[in-house]
Amino acid sequence: MSDQAPQKQLLHLVLGGELSQLDGTEFKDLSKVDIVGVFPNYATAYTAWRAKAQQTVDNAHMRYFIVHLHRLLDPELPTSAAR
Repeated sequence: MSDQAPQKQLLHLVLGGELSQLDGTEFKDLSKVDIVGVFPNYATAYTAWRAKAQQTVDNAHMRYFIVHLHRLLDPELPTSAAR
């Protein structure tokens, strides 16, 4: 058994798709947005984001994002504690 206290779950969503413009965040076709998944912490979300971003590196319009769901669910949480 471990003596460590369980880490607080800080949900993160990883999603991506082709953007309409390089300098924006509007997706070209919402039906083709790739929902990679929901992750329990930033570290695992970052790993998933990086893998997807590297797979699409040849398409400049393709972007993946990490959405901090825990900030939407608990907006009172200070951002310094919510990475």
